[in-house]
Amino acid sequence: MTTTHDLPAAAPRADAPAADAAGAAPGPAPLSLLLREGTRPEHEAAEGSTFVEDLLGGRLTTAAYVDLALQLHAVYVALEEVGEEVRRTPAGAGVVFDELARVPAIEADLAHLAGPAWRDRAVPLPATAAYAAAVRAGGSDVGRYVAHAYTRYLGDLSGGQVIGRMVQRHYAVADEGVGFYAFPAIPKPKPFKDLYRTRVDALDLTEDQRAAVVDEARAAFLHNRALFAALAEVHRAA
Repeated sequence: MTTTHDLPAAAPRADAPAADAAGAAPGPAPLSLLLREGTRPEHEAAEGSTFVEDLLGGRLTTAAYVDLALQLHAVYVALEEVGEEVRRTPAGAGVVFDELARVPAIEADLAHLAGPAWRDRAVPLPATAAYAAAVRAGGSDVGRYVAHAYTRYLGDLSGGQVIGRMVQRHYAVADEGVGFYAFPAIPKPKPFKDLYRTRVDALDLTEDQRAAVVDEARAAFLHNRALFAALAEVHRAA
């Protein structure tokens, strides 16, 4: 639903490593590039899910958006709990940003859209519970946290902005109901995303660890896709 792939598939990769003037072999690719390219098929499959297409096409109802927010709440609670563990590690302090926290915004959206008793409806679907469990399973492992945080937060700052506008357009949702997609502490997303990628790329990881991060990010997209499939079973286009 949200995207971290800011360039089209055919765009030249200006940030790809290249040999230096003396002809030395290129260094390892930046981890952020590996994440973007390594998860492209899974990302495109998740974006093309029936639920997402119907929601953004205006073929569902506000209730579908509320149910999506209820499910995402469980995922972000897990992600931000893990983020606090990661923050306390020497390697992780630089990749946990308070500006990205989404739980307070989701809770405010749900209070506006579903009323003060919204927590009574916040029952995770099996796909959601599996997704949240996968996030928590990494504990304070910085690489596993980055795999989930990178795919979610940078997606929120990218394609998520379009999603917020489309929800408002099709379902007449007020600003108070789409605060999840607003980042008041990040007035300029592009420089922030560049900083985030720089911090990710600076992590001191072995090649095996870097590969494991990409694998975990692929799994994150698969969990996201399973969540959309579960919501599609509940909400069908008229």
